[in-house]
Amino acid sequence: MAEVSKEGESQLVVFVMETEEFACGINNVREVLKMIRVTPLPRSLDFVEGVINMRGEVIPVIDLRKRFGLPEAERTDESRIIIVEVEERMVGLIVDSVREVLSLPNEQIQEAPSQVAGGKTDLINGVGKIDDRMLIILDLDRILTSEEQIALDDVSRAGNRLSAGQ
Repeated sequence: MAEVSKEGESQLVVFVMETEEFACGINNVREVLKMIRVTPLPRSLDFVEGVINMRGEVIPVIDLRKRFGLPEAERTDESRIIIVEVEERMVGLIVDSVREVLSLPNEQIQEAPSQVAGGKTDLINGVGKIDDRMLIILDLDRILTSEEQIALDDVSRAGNRLSAGQ
């Protein structure tokens, strides 16, 4: 499940895409950035927006809307890049907005029904229920396949060469 504390609660960062609320474990989140310029890279995966340079580190950035097959949307002042650690590598996730950080009792988290997130339930840890809200809790370690992780490593290397001016 998500990040479980001694009290049997999950600490979650809640964000929005389309009209749905998503969440990920706070221990995976390193930073939340306002939208900055993302340098596109040719011939990368369709959901890879490009790379950013964060304090000298080149970080690949994924558009979660594209990853989940959601329609594209215009970026706004509320758009954010959530820097997360996935399988020991830093990755940026573009989301429509970040809503809050919250603690959710684990008994309020259930298995995901098959019809959420465009049917990509393999990427979902569960669904949290808070009053009339439903949070789709992502499994960040499964957000990328092994092949996609290798491709992202290639993107990072290309971004490093680009930033070094080679």
